[in-house]
Amino acid sequence: MRKLKLDELNRASVPEFKAQEKLPVVVVLDNVRSMHNVGSIFRTCDGFAVEKICLCGITGQPPHREIEKTALGATQSVNWSHYPTPLQAVEELRNEGYSIIAIEQAENSIMLNDFEAETNKKYALIFGNEVNGVSDEVMKEIDACIEIPQFGTKHSFNIVVSAGIVLWDFFGKIMVNNS
Repeated sequence: MRKLKLDELNRASVPEFKAQEKLPVVVVLDNVRSMHNVGSIFRTCDGFAVEKICLCGITGQPPHREIEKTALGATQSVNWSHYPTPLQAVEELRNEGYSIIAIEQAENSIMLNDFEAETNKKYALIFGNEVNGVSDEVMKEIDACIEIPQFGTKHSFNIVVSAGIVLWDFFGKIMVNNS
């Protein structure tokens, strides 16, 4: 077996990516502290062709050296906007018809493997601060909460790992299984 060379991967150019069909998902980052986490989420969102990222509160914004270090150019391909508070992003997305979903451990959360994504819906997935999770004020405004099943001794996954797991699941349920 041979690894493919970069020119054999047939990746889209930035203009081609901007024009292609997107996963009907917006990622909302609720006061994410680490610039490396922000950059990695940009790269993950590029990989799954999400519509855009909402950077909220203290979440860092491009251009920033620490974001670019892990984004590897994805800040150029993935649309993004900044909001002073996550509640402002949630309100705008709700008005645009998105179902607002927190990725969090909470009462009455739905396990990710049990969540049934609908192909005719748009989703705003909220990922919270590395220490405090999704803010309490945002939790009061959500339509649903998804929890990733975990079986080890730790309380949570890193935000980037969580984003990768959830976005892969949504991509599979919406784009792959319905093509």
